[in-house]
Amino acid sequence: MNARTRSTTRSPLTLLSGLVVLYLTLPLVAFLVRFVTSPRRGMHVAGLFSALWVSLLCATISLVLITVTGVPLAYLLARSTGRFAALIGLIVQIPLALPPLMSGIVLIYLVGPYTFLGRLFHGGLTNSRVGVVIAMTFVAAPFLIVAARAAFAALDTGLLDVASTLGHSQLSRFWHVAVPQASGGIRAGMLLSWLRAFGEYGAVVILSYNPTSLPIYTYNQFSGIGLPTTLAPTGLAVAVAVVVVLVGRVHLRRLRTTTNPSAAVAPLVGASDPVSFAIDHRIGSFHLSLRYSASAKCVAILGPSGSGKSALLRCLAGLYGSSTGTFSSGSTLLSDLVSEQRRVGYVAQGFSLFPNLTVAQQLLFSRNATPGLAAYWTHRLGLEGLESRWPSEISGGQRQRVALAQALCSAPRVLLLDEPFSSLDVPSRYELRRELRRLQRETGLATILVTHDPEEAAFLSDEVVIISEGRSIQEGPTRDVFSRPASLEVARLLGISNLYHATVLGPGRIECNGVELLTDDLGLVAGTRVAWSIRPERVRLLDPAASEDVRMLDEAMSGTISDVADIASATDLFVALSPDLEVQVRTTKRVTLEPGDPCRVVLPREYLNLWPTESSETLVRD
Repeated sequence: MNARTRSTTRSPLTLLSGLVVLYLTLPLVAFLVRFVTSPRRGMHVAGLFSALWVSLLCATISLVLITVTGVPLAYLLARSTGRFAALIGLIVQIPLALPPLMSGIVLIYLVGPYTFLGRLFHGGLTNSRVGVVIAMTFVAAPFLIVAARAAFAALDTGLLDVASTLGHSQLSRFWHVAVPQASGGIRAGMLLSWLRAFGEYGAVVILSYNPTSLPIYTYNQFSGIGLPTTLAPTGLAVAVAVVVVLVGRVHLRRLRTTTNPSAAVAPLVGASDPVSFAIDHRIGSFHLSLRYSASAKCVAILGPSGSGKSALLRCLAGLYGSSTGTFSSGSTLLSDLVSEQRRVGYVAQGFSLFPNLTVAQQLLFSRNATPGLAAYWTHRLGLEGLESRWPSEISGGQRQRVALAQALCSAPRVLLLDEPFSSLDVPSRYELRRELRRLQRETGLATILVTHDPEEAAFLSDEVVIISEGRSIQEGPTRDVFSRPASLEVARLLGISNLYHATVLGPGRIECNGVELLTDDLGLVAGTRVAWSIRPERVRLLDPAASEDVRMLDEAMSGTISDVADIASATDLFVALSPDLEVQVRTTKRVTLEPGDPCRVVLPREYLNLWPTESSETLVRD
């Protein structure tokens, strides 16, 4: 025994756990000893097995009723908020707090022989098997509803959203997505409910003394003859409980379905039209208000976390309903349709694959999927050999390919991608980005990509919309937006590193931390406070050994290398133009300069962006 094991053994937690295990075990051991050694167990007393049958049958019928009605109720409660849902949740739990005998009294006022329902059924709701079922159901239902509600509350709602965009109705999503994912909690609740119903005495004895159930039979034996004849019914109850608990622990092995190979059927090329949308939607205190009409098929939505990017995609997918605004694909108005009818491919964050489906089943899960289309995307995205695997058995990159193939198998009008590469490592991210770009070019499918990565947006879009706090702050062709940011905030979001404050000296001249820079003349009066930026790759590092044009030489500024960083595909140099002004230069040329070496750089005025600004605005550097 090592030190760690000894420490665990001596832990107060172990002692406390041992006490409760001992407390629960000793009575059972004592009973079993008495059962084995006693000559009189009561096994042949009349009525024993008929009472057992009544309890088994009525508990099973009760469980069926609770499951059929309670599981849907638990699902609705888990997905509902508000006072009415809270009230229903309270009502469901009241039978847990009531003593069983009082539960029977409560039921008497509803189904007793002199109530409206009692007279309607001629007293058949009491002193009958129906009465036993009614009593059992009342006291046992909360166990399943509470357990199932907790399981549904823990469900990944992204799976329900994806299923909706794949054409599944609310009932289909409940049955094919929610129930399989919550099956563990539902199974535990069913086990508890059946055991509670099987052992119910108080409510049953009030509502339906006859036919005799096993607990009532046991009490009659105890009060009429004595303890010895209760050994048989108690032993049967223990045996039934053990069997039921063991059966409840059995997990059916998931079947790996295999599909017959189908001939690949390629999707229609160029079948999509550019999109347009006008969204106005409130989520709590957040207000999303965006309007855009694309000219190209590939659009990127770029913005910081919390800016409304994912909310926009959910609006376009119809996941917030049809009252969030308008959304069109060409001349087809999609916003009048519910989510499952819009035919939009939606790839949510975090892969969002159904854990109970194999790869092949994922691709065929869409209502619009066909075996031929699934075969095409299986081959096109390199998924051969993975068809019978579960999502847990494939890598992150493979899961993202499956999620993309699943969306494409729905034959979508528009493909919505919510940061599809954020969870991937660098090699997988690069490979999938390249693959997606090829698909965009080959299929002509309209794509709306949400991202916070400027490089990703530039690589995968023809047009870009920059958003912040639910509003568009710049939009247009990707090249134009990246080359001419409209504001300081846009420059930040585009990842431009050279950002500084300056003061206008005169037409085409600004001063920044003791250095005079040449700019285009924007008509700003002298003394105006401005912000400026220039991309590191636009800064020109002059080569002393090469001849430069006259303009370059005239605009060159002297500086000192403060740092050199080799980033494999390029070299970043940090040049100090003054003690308080350092610019970043990125070059793909071979560089022999070291920190401390003098150099000359040019900041071409045509690439220098300038904005009037308040001096209090925060920059990356000042």
